[in-house]
Amino acid sequence: MDVQLAVAPTRRPRFRRASQPPAFRLTNDDVVIIRQLARHRFLRSTHIAALVGRSLDRTNDRLSRLFHAGYIDRPRAQLDYYPTAGSAPIAYALADRGARLLIQRDGVDFANVEWSRKNRQAGRPFIEHQLEIVDFYVALQHAAAVLGDIRLIHPDQMVATFPDQSFSAGNPFALRVKVSHQGTIHEIAVVPDLVFGLILPDGSQRCFMVEIDCGTMPVIRSDISQTSFERKMRAYLTAHAARQHERHFGWKTFRVLTITTDDHRLRSMKETLRELRVAHSPGAPLFYFATRSGLCGSDPLTHTWRDGNDRAVGLI
Repeated sequence: MDVQLAVAPTRRPRFRRASQPPAFRLTNDDVVIIRQLARHRFLRSTHIAALVGRSLDRTNDRLSRLFHAGYIDRPRAQLDYYPTAGSAPIAYALADRGARLLIQRDGVDFANVEWSRKNRQAGRPFIEHQLEIVDFYVALQHAAAVLGDIRLIHPDQMVATFPDQSFSAGNPFALRVKVSHQGTIHEIAVVPDLVFGLILPDGSQRCFMVEIDCGTMPVIRSDISQTSFERKMRAYLTAHAARQHERHFGWKTFRVLTITTDDHRLRSMKETLRELRVAHSPGAPLFYFATRSGLCGSDPLTHTWRDGNDRAVGLI
C-alpha cells in the first residue's frame, strides 16, 4: 500500500522578512499602497483595503509581497499586543526601499529617509494613536461616499489652496500663539491630529481640526507650561481670536472635533472649557465632542455631536 505524506506549505514569518522572498513584480496598484503609507504613517491592512478600494484578501496578498520585498514594514512594537489580539489586522508602515521608490517616481522630498529606523523606534502608544486617527479618517471617507453629495477634502488639497504658502513649511496646520497666564506670557504650539474639509451640496465649505484624545494627558494642570488638554483648548481659542485661520489657511472659520475615551473625561473637558475666557473667540461652541463608544458604528458626518455648551450639533 502506498502511503502519501502531506507536506504543509511553508509559512512565511510574520514580522521577519523571508530569506527567500516570493517572486514579485511591482505594479502601479502597489505604488498606490506605498503612497498611502507615506501619507498616513501607519495603516492596518483593513485601512489600506478601504483606502485603495480592493478586497481584503487581495490587499493582504500584495501587502505580504511588498513586505518581503522590503518596500513596507510591519512595526515590531505591535508584537506587544498582537498575541492577545488574536487575528487583529497587521499594521504597516513605509520602509526605506518604499521611500526611495517615491523619491524616484514622484520626486517626494522626505526630510528623513530612514523610515525603517523610525519604525523600529516607534512605540506601541504612538502607533495605536496614529491608527485611531486613520480609523476616523477612513470612517469619514466611507460616510462621504455613502452620502454621495458631500465631498471630503484631504489636508494635502487644503494646503495647496493656502493664501500664505510660506506658512506650509514644517507642519502646515500648526498653530502658534502667545498666551498670558498669571502675569506671564507663554508661547504655545498646537498641532491637530487630523485636518479635513467638507464641501456641501450648496457649494459651501466647512473646515475641521481633530483631536483624538487617548486619555493619557491631564485635562488641567496648574502649570500652563506643561501639557494638558486645557492648554490645547486655550491655544485653539487664542488662534481663532487672532484669525490665524483666515490669514494662513484662507478659512472663514473652523471647528475642533474632540473624540475622547469616556463620558467622565468628556464632562471634565467641557467644564474646563466653559471656564476659559479668551476675548474675541467663539468660546465653548468652537469645540464639538464625542466619545469613542458614542461614535462606534456611527457615521461621523450625520452623528449628533455636542458642543462645549452641550448643545446638539452636526458636521453637515
